[in-house]
Order: sequence, then C-alpha cells, then structure tokens
Amino acid sequence: MAFILLTFGRAAFACGAAVCLVDPEELQLTRIITFDDTHSSRGPGHLVSDLLVLEGAIFGERFAGQKIEPDGDHDQIEGRALPPLTVMPGAAGQNLSVVFLQGNNVLNGYGVAGYPKRHAQGEGAISFLFDDDQSALSFQLRGGEAGQARAVFLRRDGTVIMTMDLPPAGEHAFGFIRSTGEADIAGVVITNTDPQGLALDNLRFGKNRELS
Repeated sequence: MAFILLTFGRAAFACGAAVCLVDPEELQLTRIITFDDTHSSRGPGHLVSDLLVLEGAIFGERFAGQKIEPDGDHDQIEGRALPPLTVMPGAAGQNLSVVFLQGNNVLNGYGVAGYPKRHAQGEGAISFLFDDDQSALSFQLRGGEAGQARAVFLRRDGTVIMTMDLPPAGEHAFGFIRSTGEADIAGVVITNTDPQGLALDNLRFGKNRELS
C-alpha cells in the first residue's frame, strides 16, 4: 500500500499538470459503467436521442453553454460551460448510440452527418457528468486507428481544470488523477479526430478513500 501511495505521489507531482495521465490499473477505482445493461444493437447501434442516465453518471453530447463547431465530420466543442454544470443531448441524430461490439456494448457519439450514417458514427462528442465529484477516473476508447482524442475536465461551476490531448487512440484505457488529490472533477468532454471515430467503454471512478 505504501508503495502505491508513493508511486501516485511522484507521478502526480512529476507530471506538472492539474490532471495527470497514469496507468489505469493502479488507480484502485471502486465503480464502473460498462454500458452492458443498456439497450444496444449492431451496426449503427441503438439510437439514444436524449440523455443517457446511468448509476453514477449522465451522458450526453456537451454541457449547457457550449456549442458544436464541426471539424469535417467530427464534433469539436467551443464555449464555456455554464454553472451549474449541466449535460445536454445533441441535435436529432447527432447525440449517442449504444453499439454491440465484439461481445460487449460501447457508447458512440454521432457527428454532424447524423445517425445512422457510418461516417458519423464515433465522430461525435461524448460528455458525462458525475453524480459526485471525483479525484480520479479512467476510461477505455474503442475502435481507434491511431487518431487524436482530447479530454476536457471540468468543475461543477463550469470552469476547466485541464484540457488534455491523449496519446494516439486504439483499444486503449487511460487513467487520470488530480495532482493535488482534490475531488473536483464533475464532468468530462471527449472529442476526437480519429479516421474511424472512437467509442467509449468501461468508465471507472469512485476513488478509494484510503488511496486518495
């Protein structure tokens, strides 16, 4: 246990940023959202036209106050989120879908071309709002072709804690921890410019208090 605490402390201090990218297997997170209990289908997936409310978090496209600025077929998010942080769905056909992929469900954002077009699948922004503020989390990105993804971490008052460009995306999980240990991550926005688009899976949160 002492070794884990030392490792986290050094990693968080050494990264020199408000949110540090860490090995997700070391975070000892206690809760997970897999989307496997959510209605899904193959192909374009089961369309989610409104907010997706699950235990521990609410999923949509963006936060109130933000707007979509397309980059080709991909969603990019501009503008400041308004307090209190409120997750919003996308326009008709440009929100979310749940896809059955390789034995489990994943969450897709749909871009401006709209559901069910293939070149819109995975191109849209995905935002989620935690029920409780977090000091650490992890998630898996699925279906990437070494493209770019970006995560924006926000407080409940809408202020940005940090914007982070992630390493080239594939079938990878990413872990994040606040360098101060403070539990103030209320929401996250994920966008990408991956050629095939990206899906979200296995959102983990609920930092063990003994390791915080």
